[in-house]
Amino acid sequence: MTVVLPSLALALLYLLRAGAEVPVQPGFDAEKFTGTWHVAAIASNCSIFLKMKDGMKSSITTISFTPEGDVVMKLLWPMEDKCQKFELLFQQSSQAGHYMGMYGQGRMRDLRVMETDYSGYAIVHEFKKSEKEPHSAMQLFTREQDVSPQLLQKFKDLMPTAGLTKDMMVILPKSGECQEGVGRH
Repeated sequence: MTVVLPSLALALLYLLRAGAEVPVQPGFDAEKFTGTWHVAAIASNCSIFLKMKDGMKSSITTISFTPEGDVVMKLLWPMEDKCQKFELLFQQSSQAGHYMGMYGQGRMRDLRVMETDYSGYAIVHEFKKSEKEPHSAMQLFTREQDVSPQLLQKFKDLMPTAGLTKDMMVILPKSGECQEGVGRH
């Protein structure tokens, strides 16, 4: 136990330093952020993502919050032969719109809502610290599947903030698959 706590503290400090330049929505309101979002675009430096990005389709993310203020993300991703369901839990940090989570063997995730108008779009950043390579990813969420050129430009303009480039981005084609209660599961 005494070895785990210093390691966890160091991981948290690294994540805070690594994500320090990524902004968080001022005055973030979790209640307004709750609900269903379509993932319209993604940019990431993850080597696995970069190999798969051209075959990906739009997915659905449902956001809710626990009474403690932690965020629950339920994702439905269209895969080759089925809809894959994921559920992620991120704990609230001391700043509204900034959340921390664990994945794999105790590795840390940092999630930030960079910008949102709550009713139309949100830009979310996720940083994962891994032993092999740290991953940075941004996602453009929209309430409707359609995305305007202005929103795409806003997304592209924020990508350098997270150390991402345009060749790391994919605009996801619309998908009628994986709607809650519809399609293959």
